[in-house]
Amino acid sequence: MKIVVLKFGGTSVGSIKKIKKITDIIINYKKRNFKVIVVSSAMSGVTNDLIKKSIEISDNFNESEYDALVSSGEQVACSLIAGRLNHKGYKSRSWMAWQIPIFTSGFHKNSRINHIYKQKIYKYIKEGGIPIIAGFQGINNKERITTLGRGGSDASAIMIAKFFKAQRCIIYTDVEGVYTTDPNKLNKAKKIKVISYEEMLEMASLGAKVMQPVSIQDARLNRIDIEVRSSFIKKSGTLITKRSNIINNKIITGISSTHNDSKVTLVGVKDKPGVAASIFKPLSKNLINVDMVVQNISPNGKETDLTFTIKTEDLNKTKKIIRNNKNINFRRLLFESGVTKISIIGVGMITTPGVTFRMFQALANKKINIQVISTSEIKISVLINKKDTKKALTILHKEFKLEN
Repeated sequence: MKIVVLKFGGTSVGSIKKIKKITDIIINYKKRNFKVIVVSSAMSGVTNDLIKKSIEISDNFNESEYDALVSSGEQVACSLIAGRLNHKGYKSRSWMAWQIPIFTSGFHKNSRINHIYKQKIYKYIKEGGIPIIAGFQGINNKERITTLGRGGSDASAIMIAKFFKAQRCIIYTDVEGVYTTDPNKLNKAKKIKVISYEEMLEMASLGAKVMQPVSIQDARLNRIDIEVRSSFIKKSGTLITKRSNIINNKIITGISSTHNDSKVTLVGVKDKPGVAASIFKPLSKNLINVDMVVQNISPNGKETDLTFTIKTEDLNKTKKIIRNNKNINFRRLLFESGVTKISIIGVGMITTPGVTFRMFQALANKKINIQVISTSEIKISVLINKKDTKKALTILHKEFKLEN
C-alpha cells in the first residue's frame, strides 16, 4: 500500500482560505494513487489563545485539564479540512487520538507516543477514505488526553509514518524548506536540498524554527525521511534523511545564530573537587539550561574563572541563585546580555582539516572578537558581541561558499 503522511502546520491552516488551498494539495496526492493520511495542527494562534485562557482561570491550572483544553484546537482544524474534502466529493473524516487510539507515556504537556492502533485507519483508507488525524495529542493508560509538547504535531506525523510504514512523510509549513541560515537575517541564505538528521538536529537545537529537536530525534531513531516544503508555493523542499543518502561536497551545511543568550562569569572561584557541580546543581534544579561552558585555571591552581551561557529570560533568576549559593566562594560575578552564539554545522568537517582555523580567521579578518568556544563532531560554536551578528553571518556564509 502506497501511503503518504501529510502534516500541515498552524500557518498552513490559519484561515478558511488557507484550508481550502491545502485540501487541493491533499486531493493532488489522492489523484496520484497515494493512500493519504493527513495530520493537522491547530489554526495559528488558537493554542496560544487557549493557554492564555487557562492562565486567566488559574495560575495553577490542572495539567490533565490543560491537555484536554489545548488539544481542542486540532479538533477544529481537522473537522474543517474533512468538511472541505467532503464538499469536493472525497470521503473524509476527522479522527481524534482517542478514537484511533494513539497511546502515549510520560507526563501531561510533554508525553511521547509509544503505540498506535492501526486497524481502524487501515480499514478507512482501504475504503478510499482520507483520515484527518489531530496532531499534538494522544491518550494515556488512564484514558486521559495527553499532549506532546512543542512541535507535537510533527512528532505525531513522524510516528504515524513509522507505524503505517509510509513511503513519504511531508511537513507542510509557511517556508520552502531549511535554509543555510535564517533568511530574515541574511538575504543570501539558500535553501538546502538535502540535510542529514544530525545536521538538522543541531540546527534545530541552535534555533532553526522549521522543526523542533524532539521531532528530528524521533525521525532519526525511526529512520523516517522527512520532506519540509511550503503549503503556498509549488517548489521542492528540503529532504531530511540519513547521512548515507547524501552526496554533498560542502564542508558546512548551515550556520545558525541565537538572539537571546546571556553570559555569566564567576571570577576567582576557589578551586576544589566538585565546585562546578556545586555551581550548576541549583541551576539544574530550577530548570535553567546551561549551554557553553569554559573554565580557566589560575597559574597557582587555587582559583578558577568559570564562564557559561544561559537564556536571557533566566538571567535574573540565575543571579539570585548564584548569590544565595553558600557552597561556593568567588571574588566577582559578571553578567553580559548582549551576546550571540554563532554556529557552523556540517558532517563534512569530520573529515576536513582546517575548518576551525578558517572560521576563526574569517571572524578575525572582520575584527570580530570570540568570547567563548564550544565544539562537537559536526559543530563549532562561538560567542560574540550581538552587534556583530550580521557581519559574522555574512563572512562565514561567504567563507564556506554557502551562497553558491
